[in-house]
Amino acid sequence: VCRRRSTRTRTRTTTAATSSVPSTTTSGGLRLAASASAAAFRPRRRRAFDLVPPLSASASDADATDDADTADTAAAAPPPRPINLFNSLTRTKDPFVPLNPPLVTMYTCGPTVYDSAHVGNFRAFLTYDVLKRVLTHLGYDVHHVCNLTDVDDKIIARCDREGVGLVELTRKFEGLFMDDLEALNVVKAGRYPRATEHINEMVELVQLLAAKDLAYRSEEGSWYFAVGKKEGYGRQLVNLDVGAMKAKASGVAGMVRSSSSDTDTTTNTNPDADEYDADKEGIRDFALWKAYKPDFDRDDAVWDTAIGRGRPGWHLECSAMARKYLGDSIDVHCGGIDLKFPHHENEIAQSEGATGKPFCACWLHNGFVNIGDEKMSKSKGNFLTLRTACPKSDDVRAYRYLVVSSHYRNPLSFTEAAVGAAKGALKRMDRVREMIGEALEGEESPEGGEGSGPIAEAVKKELSNFDAAIADDLSMPRAAASLFGVVKAAENEFKRVKKAEKANDGVADPPLDKVGLAAVRDAMETMDQVFGIFYTVPPPKNEDGSAAVEEDEGDDAEVPEDVMTLVAERTAAKEAKDWELADLLRARIAELGYAVKDVKGGEPLVSRV
Repeated sequence: VCRRRSTRTRTRTTTAATSSVPSTTTSGGLRLAASASAAAFRPRRRRAFDLVPPLSASASDADATDDADTADTAAAAPPPRPINLFNSLTRTKDPFVPLNPPLVTMYTCGPTVYDSAHVGNFRAFLTYDVLKRVLTHLGYDVHHVCNLTDVDDKIIARCDREGVGLVELTRKFEGLFMDDLEALNVVKAGRYPRATEHINEMVELVQLLAAKDLAYRSEEGSWYFAVGKKEGYGRQLVNLDVGAMKAKASGVAGMVRSSSSDTDTTTNTNPDADEYDADKEGIRDFALWKAYKPDFDRDDAVWDTAIGRGRPGWHLECSAMARKYLGDSIDVHCGGIDLKFPHHENEIAQSEGATGKPFCACWLHNGFVNIGDEKMSKSKGNFLTLRTACPKSDDVRAYRYLVVSSHYRNPLSFTEAAVGAAKGALKRMDRVREMIGEALEGEESPEGGEGSGPIAEAVKKELSNFDAAIADDLSMPRAAASLFGVVKAAENEFKRVKKAEKANDGVADPPLDKVGLAAVRDAMETMDQVFGIFYTVPPPKNEDGSAAVEEDEGDDAEVPEDVMTLVAERTAAKEAKDWELADLLRARIAELGYAVKDVKGGEPLVSRV
């Protein structure tokens, strides 16, 4: 047990919680890539994200955030397009129907800021980002709240271990988290409320539950949720085996059937196994409010309130802050699959127990990130922070693309080969964007251009496929295939012109289809509103906030354009089953000092010999 080492005697009292971490961008501020051909890719129309206002600072529910400008915008805009999402609550893929369209109220579980988040955590935040971008692309007005847990057992233990104050420690890791979100091009939430600034709201929720006989105070002063009095507990997001839960309380592993899988997985079936004590009336009951313990708690992490001196339990904050900023009932709640139980199940019990209303209509849960055959987690000691796993700018972009091009419900393997394949894919797309920018020389809407029909038709088809994919439970692998469909259309056009010029003394007939290439440019830009991969990664920072210097990339340095052209030609030859030409191109690549390695289901890896 970590003993309290603080000599402070100051005790906090609850005050009205009105502040939260400010967003560094508007709720929809996208960062566009800066490149030599940026002029050819600059947006010619206002992006949908620019129409989404941040949440009102004085809002107490979703309705309070609406103002006249938002209403006018909604009235003028076409109705949002439909989308189907896999709902963990129903275990089926359902039409997404928000309570007050086009408004969507979205709550996501944020980090516990006692350490840097790892790349497994960031899969969840990138999943939230894709969902928000897709909903906005389809015409919805997303109001997003993401909490910050800045008081809990782990935070207190680390404060004692390092001899620092609660605020000093948590603000440090909040800042690092925000830096990482910016590096990954995540569209910021409208609000990032801190748990410590919403004690009043949590106390009120406990009082509501107590008034309905769903919460009780133990002899030592803690408050617990009376699970046995809440009908349906353990049957919302999981199929809980109460017998297994009792066994778990005795130290025996229990089983819970995952609501997003047909297989059983070993799960922590005791909601508060780390804080179970004989003072609880039932083994399934979970802590709402933890009484002050002088031998553990710190004076800067305890509050004097109407329900006693202490601090909030883990689950209470999300129910309280979602209710404060989004209302009693919200449209969509997201989190990692490991949060289904106990955290999300407990949120439902608390919120619906207090208000008597359905808490959330749609629950989305993303799969794990694996290293080898194991889930990445801090408890297993096999985690990698973003700074460790992605020390270079192209690594960060590659990780984003790796995550956002996968299906969010499937496990994701974090391997060197997977990141390398993502890098190769980005290089191929970046090269096409550069070539189009050079060909159009800043033209926004080129006129003329014979033979634009095939490219225009290909682009139209891929855009239709893209919209169908993202509206089908965020089927991003299919969306990525559509993105590469338009990339390939441009590559084929450049190859056609190059071949024609070689055969006709530098003259291509018909000439380069600039109209078609402009259509490709616009399609890539449209799709990137969802993918968010064409951007400049901000300069890296060390954990102390100082500027980091990227090391010389050495073997990972940019591959010359002529080599990448040969690699693309070899890929095309393989797709055409022209194996002889593919072998000749591989030999030519080797002569230039590079090796090409094929990756199943991904782009080939190119490295210096």
